[in-house]
Amino acid sequence: MLAGIAATAAIGRAAAAWADGGLQLGEPAAFSFDVLKETAKRLAGAPYAAPALPSPDIVSRIVYETWGQISFNTEDALFAEGLGRFPVTFFHLGKFFPKPVRMHAVQGGQSREIIFDPRYFLMPADSPARQLPTGSGFAGVRIQEARDGALDWRKNDWAAFLGASYFRAIGELHQYGASARGLALDTAVAGRLEEFPDFTNFYMAEPDGGDTILVYALLEGPSVVGACKFAMTRGKGVVMEIEQALFLRRAVSRFGLAPLTSMYWFSETKKPMAADWRPEVHDSDGLAMWTGRGEHLWRPLNNPPHVIVSAFGDENPKGFGLLQRDRVFDHYLDGVFYDRRPSLWVEPLGNWGKGTVQLIELPTDDEIHDNIVALWVPETPAAPGSEVALAYRLHWLADEPYPTDLARCVATRLGMGGQPGQPRPDGVRKFLVEFLGGPLVNLPYGVKPEMVLDASRGVFTDYKIMEPVPDGVPGHWRAQFDLADVRGTDPVEMRLQLTVDNKVATETWLFQYHPF
Repeated sequence: MLAGIAATAAIGRAAAAWADGGLQLGEPAAFSFDVLKETAKRLAGAPYAAPALPSPDIVSRIVYETWGQISFNTEDALFAEGLGRFPVTFFHLGKFFPKPVRMHAVQGGQSREIIFDPRYFLMPADSPARQLPTGSGFAGVRIQEARDGALDWRKNDWAAFLGASYFRAIGELHQYGASARGLALDTAVAGRLEEFPDFTNFYMAEPDGGDTILVYALLEGPSVVGACKFAMTRGKGVVMEIEQALFLRRAVSRFGLAPLTSMYWFSETKKPMAADWRPEVHDSDGLAMWTGRGEHLWRPLNNPPHVIVSAFGDENPKGFGLLQRDRVFDHYLDGVFYDRRPSLWVEPLGNWGKGTVQLIELPTDDEIHDNIVALWVPETPAAPGSEVALAYRLHWLADEPYPTDLARCVATRLGMGGQPGQPRPDGVRKFLVEFLGGPLVNLPYGVKPEMVLDASRGVFTDYKIMEPVPDGVPGHWRAQFDLADVRGTDPVEMRLQLTVDNKVATETWLFQYHPF
């Protein structure tokens, strides 16, 4: 009895310490991941209730520019004192983020809701946000850099959850880029609207002074309810170990797990005439896959003429990700530093069984649209009443965490077919694919790799060139070949490997060519 009284008193003192910074906390409630899973299961058995939108007349006036002038007062940051190295701050509601998300602080097996108050935020005197009443709610949450780190924690964050089930983290090159989601439901399914479930509740556990912070979230939508756990570690980049318990309310046609989202407008592969002054604009330039059979695949991204969904069958995949391999600033010439955007890799934990890695590419004419989605779709349909347990790691790094020892594809270029100085034949397209490293580095003098080519239609001409790139970099080779007799405008699926002495020397290049 005395121990229980002492524990309650300790929690009360901790809550008071948090409140001393300005945060107002609700009454304590028992909390654990198991409790959150039970809550999700119970909600899945009830009809879906969409989040209420507080003061829509006020929130609609908090447009993007106005929203950008609002910042959380770091004097009120959660975990800004005590053992925690990583203070937690919050996003304000706005026109583009109108759904409130409930925030909770967790300590000692109990949670307390953080009561929203406009006074937590710094904003201009005439901001419409000042008119929001207490309790309206937050839009999202961000994790600040360590208080004892090299960066000013008040100005720098390393992870953020904002909008539906979207979240992102900074890479080891200190830039945001690609995003992840809790789920992707019916993305690019003809005749069906995509569903965007929301993180409706976040629970932040007080860090223990190490490099990891625990964040829990309740995910809710018309088709699914889920409990999510994020163990997020700040190292040279960010690694998140994620557990999900998902409960289906109704059937989903494309049940996308561990979804990644990015932007690809154009690169050295194909650039419309005078589309932009910059040589390349993209957050990611390819989808990498490490299959359950151990094959390493590289699929350069496209900005297609229409929505394209590509599916790569697999069983128990070792990993996949949207990577930014081109790290040369001169290839972008942009002050937003596309050359520093993180590569984002999914590492499955446990056996995921049979399914497909799916790549969804949407056309875009600007960099403001995320037009690339990569996700895992299990072979077993998502049926009403079913439960799905999933575990995986997300690596936000400069490169994939487990790179192959084989040579890797570093560029894909297209041009007119034929030979210089001779009439160029109609309907012939030239491809030039560059590989770097691996077994290509120490080739004996006079030995050239061999091309192993395949295409779903068309024929390869006899014009093939295999040569080192004349830049003096060891192991940098390029394969050049022409594809002819492609009729119609349907995509052509292509495949290339380089071999040395009949042994695979490179990862497998996959490309979807759109004739034009």
